[in-house]
Amino acid sequence: MASFRFGKHPPRVDYRSLRLKSYFKSTLPAPPATHDVLAHVYAHLKSSDPTLLFPMDGNDQLGDCTIAAVAHALTVYKGLIGKKSILALPAISKVYFHLTGGIDSGLVELDVLNYWRKTGVGKDKILGFVTVNPKNHTHVKQAIHLFGGVYLGFQVPHHCMQQFDARKPWTPGPLTKDGHAVYAVGYTAKGVTVLTWGNTQQGTWGWWDECVDEAYAILPSEAKAKDFSPGFDFAQLQSDIGDVAH
Repeated sequence: MASFRFGKHPPRVDYRSLRLKSYFKSTLPAPPATHDVLAHVYAHLKSSDPTLLFPMDGNDQLGDCTIAAVAHALTVYKGLIGKKSILALPAISKVYFHLTGGIDSGLVELDVLNYWRKTGVGKDKILGFVTVNPKNHTHVKQAIHLFGGVYLGFQVPHHCMQQFDARKPWTPGPLTKDGHAVYAVGYTAKGVTVLTWGNTQQGTWGWWDECVDEAYAILPSEAKAKDFSPGFDFAQLQSDIGDVAH
């Protein structure tokens, strides 16, 4: 079995965090029954190999999954508007060790998101982020469909790595004390597709409900492009993000 690492700390709650449900318009239609963000990325980039577009990013040696997931999200956002961008490993490691203080300790997702918004990862800053209730599958699907994916964290089941190696979907099971960060890029009636460890991975909705403990919709600068066609209140969200910026 290949070597993989985890590194997501337990969720930290901040009362200032904005909630996705506050920004959906009343006229927003139900999300599609299925959605695959990668299909749009692949079409724009004329490339469909996830192992090349979304590499390991050091997560076989370091507990940097929170930053690797950011790197994967950046590639998705750029890809949705036809630009190929893969963050180099030295840039990923630099951000990771800057935020950990130089040790391989893992990170809190909220700290990563605030850094991404205020300082940027690579050359990219996000406009903001909102929390998504993991138990509300409709909101999860709408977030993946409208925002180009969901940045999430989950508690790791014992069989997580074995199922990944066997290319089998993640399913519920006894939990370890580890946490892992990934980026979700699609869903069907059976479950979700995420990016992690240099590849795609399926997870059942049963796994999602048992293990996912935090989820965020990211508002990247690319969201202004017409390809995103947001169905949320973009202007109000930008205004509120400015009010709570710190």
